[in-house]
Amino acid sequence: MTRENALNIYTDGSCLPRPRRGGIGIRFIYYDENLDEHKIDYEEFGYKGSTNNEMELLACITALKKSIKLDPNIRYDCIIIFTDSQYVISNCKNAIFNWPRNKWYKSDGNPVLNADLWKELVKWIKNVKCRVEFEKVKAHSMDQESKAVDKLAKASARSAYNKSLKVVNVRRKKSKKSLIIGRVIMNGQRLIIHIITSQFLKIQKINKYKYEVMSKGSKYFQNVDIIYTEETMKVGHRYLVTLNKDTHKPRIARIVSEVSS
Repeated sequence: MTRENALNIYTDGSCLPRPRRGGIGIRFIYYDENLDEHKIDYEEFGYKGSTNNEMELLACITALKKSIKLDPNIRYDCIIIFTDSQYVISNCKNAIFNWPRNKWYKSDGNPVLNADLWKELVKWIKNVKCRVEFEKVKAHSMDQESKAVDKLAKASARSAYNKSLKVVNVRRKKSKKSLIIGRVIMNGQRLIIHIITSQFLKIQKINKYKYEVMSKGSKYFQNVDIIYTEETMKVGHRYLVTLNKDTHKPRIARIVSEVSS
């Protein structure tokens, strides 16, 4: 699978639960003028409170950053990043061509998550001064290189001494229901909601909230969903809000008032 004229980079991201933390694994493979194979593993402490998608992206970014610091005598025509992340493979072209033109919003009108990491990845794809290709490898592959970076990523996650890549404020939810995106149908109704998590998406300058419905007369009572607004609400607080009328683009049309618990 590796190419003799390329800098081959295997990457992996890992996320471990309770408490959630993530890590990355990277292996560089290149060939010298005698076509002898060389391997270099990169190890890094993991990150608290991180997601698997964040770690998959960070592994690719870090790999490209470190590639320019390798021995300058290494010769290659392109860089190939091998990843088992469908998230990375499916969205690379969007990150390069489409999302920047749309101010980092997707075609459905919702903000691109991890936009700061996607921007960083695109920057480094352009900075390395040679063609960068991405190749999908099978998840949980028995391939020697895939197994090696998986092991490195898990070890990184277990040593999660770095702070989280993003700030997410969290409070305990009241409902026993799990998050299902799109569970609350947007039809312009008023609801009392309890804010469970808040995150400010700095690229789009919009707030992302996970909430649960507290209106006992609503058929969505205790359902947990995601919504966006440019207005600020506090985690652990309840609000009477008016929703918009687009379930695929969930927004708070208006915050009517804060409601006591």
